[in-house]
Amino acid sequence: MTEEPYDTIIIGGGPAAVAAAVYAGRKKMKSLLITEGFGGQSVVSGGIENWIGEKKITGVELAEKLEAHVKAQKTVSVKMPEKVLSVKEVSDCAFEVTTGKQAKYRCRSLIVGSGARRRRLGVPGEDAFDGRGVAYCATCDAPLFQDQDVAVVGGGNSAMETVIDLLAYAKKIYLLWRDPIDADPINEEKVREADKVRILGSVAVEEIMGDQSVTGVQYRDAESGETAELAVQGVFIAIGAVPNSEFVKDLVETNDDGEIRVDPLTGRTSREGIFAAGDVTQDPFKQNNIAAGDGVRAALSAYYYLLHMKKHSPCAEGCT
Repeated sequence: MTEEPYDTIIIGGGPAAVAAAVYAGRKKMKSLLITEGFGGQSVVSGGIENWIGEKKITGVELAEKLEAHVKAQKTVSVKMPEKVLSVKEVSDCAFEVTTGKQAKYRCRSLIVGSGARRRRLGVPGEDAFDGRGVAYCATCDAPLFQDQDVAVVGGGNSAMETVIDLLAYAKKIYLLWRDPIDADPINEEKVREADKVRILGSVAVEEIMGDQSVTGVQYRDAESGETAELAVQGVFIAIGAVPNSEFVKDLVETNDDGEIRVDPLTGRTSREGIFAAGDVTQDPFKQNNIAAGDGVRAALSAYYYLLHMKKHSPCAEGCT
């Protein structure tokens, strides 16, 4: 554990955390970024076409650029690969972060930019073809499936929106869902009216098949028990996401989905001194560019929080 607390500790390695770290560095805040790896959820993407300033970039290339940008900041240290296990408040103006390596770090402010992880089907082939036909973000990857046949798995709003995003690109779209559709009527209506969409209800995907990339899916009819196969070149899994907020859930307010509630103007959480940004928050638009902006906002808010602390807090004497 460091002898003196960091001005801020940033948790995560995606666009939100990296943007926060870069701005913390520009403000010359003594900072520590802790991450398991750089790139966030997009690291597996074969082609990202909506990252501003890049016509097209792979997830690996984006991760490399994010890492390089952080490491160019003289006042920002990086601990990687390291996973945060818990955060606790140790005084009126300090937090202690414990990692899987049993290291402990203290800080005066905390920025949670740990993102989310896609909810997975857990079927054979899902991991093997992740980034090679299996996708989780139509906004990011729909253009890669121009004039191809694809399957979308899910029955909620995220699945309907995925189908709608794919309408401009895919040749044929199969919507597979097991439970009754639970989406906004306007989204469901658009999907049902689209000529290129075929809906297969009450089915469960059992396997994603392929060779070098996805070639099809196998599914089972929940009523008859019979199995069948579809020849597709892509499978979009749209069954929601899980925010990586477990380590801080006892400190800050979250919604029913585990997303951290923040003030959209400042990135402040319900706990003084803790800020959050990106997909780990309740922001409905889970996009890299939005996450980066959130990270900038959180870093600047943390900076001004520390300035206020030094001027007005009873524990200001111990602040860096």
